[in-house]
Amino acid sequence: MKNAASNLIMGVTLSCISMAINSGIGDRIVLAKSTNSQNCDIFAYVTDTDPKGLNVRSGASINNKILGQIPINETVKIIAAAGDWVQITDASDGFPGTGWVFVPKLGISTRGYGTNGVDLYASTSQQSRKIRRVPSSVSIKLLGCQGDWAQVEYEGIRGWLAREDQCGAALTTCS
Repeated sequence: MKNAASNLIMGVTLSCISMAINSGIGDRIVLAKSTNSQNCDIFAYVTDTDPKGLNVRSGASINNKILGQIPINETVKIIAAAGDWVQITDASDGFPGTGWVFVPKLGISTRGYGTNGVDLYASTSQQSRKIRRVPSSVSIKLLGCQGDWAQVEYEGIRGWLAREDQCGAALTTCS
C-alpha cells in the first residue's frame, strides 16, 4: 500500500512538472524570479522588417507562445521593461492585446523640431548630467525604459531621453 501511494505521488508530481514546462508556466516563474521589471509609459514604433510582422509573445522570452504580430511602422505603447524585452499594449494595428516584444525590434525618434536638438541625460532626471546633444528628428536605438523616460543609444553614447523629446511614431514628426 505504501509503495502504491508513493508511486501515485511521484506520478502526479512529474505530471505537474511536465505540464508547467510544456505550457510555458516554468518560463514565467523563472522570469518573475530572475528579472525585475520596470514600469514604463512611452511609445515606440515597430522596426522589424519581417513580412509577418513583429512577434508578440506571452512572456519575455523566445520560448513563450506567440500571441500575434504587429506590422512594421505601427506604434505601440510600452508599459513595462524586463531586460531586452518590453511589455506592449495598444498597438495601432495588427495586435489588439497586451504582450511582450524584443526591444531591438522597436524604434524611437527625437523631437526638438526648430531647435538644435535634444539632450541625453545620465539618469532619469533633467537635473542629472547632460551627456550628449542629439539632433532633432532622428531615429535612435531604443534600449529600454523607466517611467516616461526612454533609455537610448545614439552614435555609441547611451543615455536617457525625456518624454517631451520622444517621438514614438514612425511616419510622422510628432509635432
